[in-house]
Amino acid sequence: MHADRDRCVRAVQSKDARFDGWFFTAVLTTRVYCRPSCPVVPPKPENMTFYPSAAACQQAGFRACKRCRPDTSPGSPEWNRRADLVARAMRLIADGVVDRDGVPGLAARLGYSTRQVERQLLAELGAGPLALARAQRARTARLLIETTPLPMAEIAFAAGFSSIRTFNDTVREVFALSPSALRARVPKKNAPGTTPGALSLRLPFRTPLNPDNLFGHLAATAVPGVEEWRDGAYRRTLRLPYGHGIVALTPRPDHIACRLTLSDLRDLTVAISRCRRLLDLDADPVAVDDQLRTDPLLAPLVDKAPGRRVPRTVDEAEFAVRAVLGQQVSTAAARTHAARLVTAHGKTVDDPEGGLTHLFPTPDALAAVDPESLAMPRTRRGTFTTLVGRLADGSLHLGVESDWAEARARLLALPGFGPWTVDVITMRALGDPDTFLPTDLGIRRAAQELGLPSTPAALTARAAAWRPWRAYAVQYLWATDSHPINFLPV
Repeated sequence: MHADRDRCVRAVQSKDARFDGWFFTAVLTTRVYCRPSCPVVPPKPENMTFYPSAAACQQAGFRACKRCRPDTSPGSPEWNRRADLVARAMRLIADGVVDRDGVPGLAARLGYSTRQVERQLLAELGAGPLALARAQRARTARLLIETTPLPMAEIAFAAGFSSIRTFNDTVREVFALSPSALRARVPKKNAPGTTPGALSLRLPFRTPLNPDNLFGHLAATAVPGVEEWRDGAYRRTLRLPYGHGIVALTPRPDHIACRLTLSDLRDLTVAISRCRRLLDLDADPVAVDDQLRTDPLLAPLVDKAPGRRVPRTVDEAEFAVRAVLGQQVSTAAARTHAARLVTAHGKTVDDPEGGLTHLFPTPDALAAVDPESLAMPRTRRGTFTTLVGRLADGSLHLGVESDWAEARARLLALPGFGPWTVDVITMRALGDPDTFLPTDLGIRRAAQELGLPSTPAALTARAAAWRPWRAYAVQYLWATDSHPINFLPV
């Protein structure tokens, strides 16, 4: 979008927050870069130039605006609606792969050469993987500076910097303030607490956001010991690269309140990225809803409760296992099956607030499960053992970098995996926004009530007009039912 100068200028002059994260405005006279909704008086159009990423702005010598804080913008929705190389690379960078494994590790996960990855990122985003990871480290450093009482040396390494000098230089260059000056700007009423490893932050999103089905789905399917709904918040344990964490996510009118307790602060960036992905916070609800409103039978559902998101996951392999456990059984039965596995094979964790006890078992742990101990039909036992075996030996990998079409084909080739199971995994675990479930009983029932075609073939043909947002149409259709997944828990 940054190449459409006239459209960008109009967005800046109207302070349109819908475009935050889509592009960044660099001001040639002040050498700062802003989000489109920056509250200051817009600069003259001839003094504006536009970049596709904060990293590109920083590479061009611009510093972040102190008023609008462009580093806190929602992420671009582009990276969650595409499955090409650039989008998959951006999802991996957000998941901290460059900081942990370097650019060669990023390229290996994508199956391309380092040179090809760098070339494509530079062409589309104006910055290579190292610059994009550096911008992310700067955001993490600012967050730790402003929300924790940690010494700056600890923050530097927790944010992913290799040295304190690099940390200091980067913070000064990006924010035009030293780390200590950044901390001094925090109002005393918002001063960081003293609980080790505990962080409270705000996760921004593009409005509108309807939390009903989003949190309703997560709460209704919560696995005891791993997830719970408490005091208006969805809480769950997280398995992270350097340790584990516990997160509490609470819907607010203009943000998601996020409280994180981490065993290792180096996991902060990854934890935030996975929470945003879980709640689909980088979606563009206006674009989605406008497309779905073009169908006159779907439009009333959208108008009644706009801004529905697709509830996703923090662990793709975990979700695939839970999808198999939920085949042809009720939500309650699926939770019971999962809870037994968690108690027997999950790693225990300490929850300061009580209620959460385990991490969900890894594929390696589940691969050692005796099939005869599983209280399910023999055919589903076979499906379960095949899945966890393939995940454990690496012959099947499900992750943020997965190519949706390729992963779908691999899953369909497994015994016991029909289109419904594969599509649910593709939609909620892998994040394909165009996945559709024409054979789902709830979808067919909703279609019949609305006057849409109810046979899978005819409904699929009708849904072609909803592309590329059919996964969101699924949420609106599901919401016509009285199932608990569609309601925010009381």
